[in-house]
Amino acid sequence: MAKYDLIVIGSGAAGMMAAITAARSDKNVLLLEKLSKIGAKLKATGGGRCNLTNTLDNETFMSRFGRDGRFMTPALDALDHKALMAFFKEIGVESYAPDGYRVFPVTHSSSTIIDAMEAEMACLGVEVRCSQKVVSLLHDEEHIRGIETETDTFHADNVVIATGGKGYPVLGAEGDGYALAESVGHKVTEVYPAMMPLKTKEKWVANCTADTIAKVVMTVDMKKYKKLKAQGDLIFTKSGIRGPVVLDFSREITPLLSKYDEVPILMNLTKGMNEEQIRSHFKKELAKDPHRNTLALLTTLLPESVSRELCTLAGADPELGFGKQNGQSRDNLIKLLAWTPLTVNGHDGFKMAMITRGGVSLKEIDPGTMQSRKMAGVYFCGEVMNLDGPCGGYNLQWSFASGYLAGKLKA
Repeated sequence: MAKYDLIVIGSGAAGMMAAITAARSDKNVLLLEKLSKIGAKLKATGGGRCNLTNTLDNETFMSRFGRDGRFMTPALDALDHKALMAFFKEIGVESYAPDGYRVFPVTHSSSTIIDAMEAEMACLGVEVRCSQKVVSLLHDEEHIRGIETETDTFHADNVVIATGGKGYPVLGAEGDGYALAESVGHKVTEVYPAMMPLKTKEKWVANCTADTIAKVVMTVDMKKYKKLKAQGDLIFTKSGIRGPVVLDFSREITPLLSKYDEVPILMNLTKGMNEEQIRSHFKKELAKDPHRNTLALLTTLLPESVSRELCTLAGADPELGFGKQNGQSRDNLIKLLAWTPLTVNGHDGFKMAMITRGGVSLKEIDPGTMQSRKMAGVYFCGEVMNLDGPCGGYNLQWSFASGYLAGKLKA
C-alpha cells in the first residue's frame, strides 16, 4: 500500500486549498471525498455565485467573528483577501468586488472556482478519490499514521481534517470530522445550525411576503442578551423571516432556542429611525398633504402590506387620518415603527443551515499551523473548527486561509 505525505479528508474550499498548497511543496497528496463529486457544498455557496471573500482589512474582518476572531491572525497573514484573489488569478479565475466589498469570480459561478481548483490539483498530481468515507484515524500514542475508509486503508504521517460542519447534510456535511477529532482526544463544543431562515409565532408575517425591507436592525429582547444585534435586508415568509439580516442573526438565535422555547426579538424596520425622528417625518409629510390617511402616511416608510399589519397591531384604522386616530393608537404606531416585536420559536434544523456554529475546540489547535495540540500530524481547517462568521465572504475566506496554512505542514 502506497504511503502519502498528506491525506486530506474533505473536498470543500479548505480541503482543496490544503491539497494544492501541500502539492506545490512537492508533497505526495491524497484527497478523499465521501460524495461522488468534489466541492458539492462549495458549488451551492452564495446561491451558486460564490462570494469568495470581502475587501475588509484583516483586523475588521476578524472582529466580525467575535471574541475568537483573532485565532485567524496567522492564517490571514498568510492568505488575506488580496492574496486569495491573486491565487485564483494565477489558476485562471478573475475575481472582482462589484460593490467594492463582496468579492466574486467575474463569472458569478461557483463552478468556475471548483473547475479551476480541480484542474490545479490534477496538474500538481494530487490523487483524488471520491465515494470514500473515512471511518477512523490510524495512530500510535503520539502521531497520526493514516486513515481507514469503509473499504480501504491509506497511510500518511499527516492528515488534514476538512470535513466541514453539519449544515446541508445532502451536500455531505454530516459532522464526520467531529467523531474523528474526538477519537484523538479533541473536545468538540455543542454545535448548532446557523445562517438559516427562522420561524415566528406571529402569523401576520405571512401577509407581508411580497417585499424586501432594507437596512433592518434586529436585537434580542431579553435582558441578558440585549447586546446581540444584526443589520441587513429582511424578507417576511409564510412562517417567519429570512434575508441577510436573519441569516446573520440566526447564528445567535439558534443556541438560544436550545435553552428557551421562544426568543423575543425587536426589529427596527425604518432604517434606524427612533420615535422622535418618526414623529418628525410624519409631521413633514402631513404638511405636504394634511388629508393623507394613516395607511398612506405609513407607506412613506414601509410597504403597504407591512403598514396594514402594523395598523392592526396598533389598533389604528388605516383609512382614518393620522390626526384623527386616538392618542393611544398613534403612540402604538410610533412605537411599532421604531421597534416591531416578533417571537422566534423555531427553525428547520441542519438541513437548511448554511453553516454550523460550534465545532472542534480552538484551544486544542495551534493557530500558527492549524496542527492539533493533541496528536502530531493531524491538522484542521475550515468549518469543522469552532469558528464561524456572518454572511459576506467571511466563512469562505476563513476556509481558504486555514486550508492554505494547514497545507504548509509546519511542525
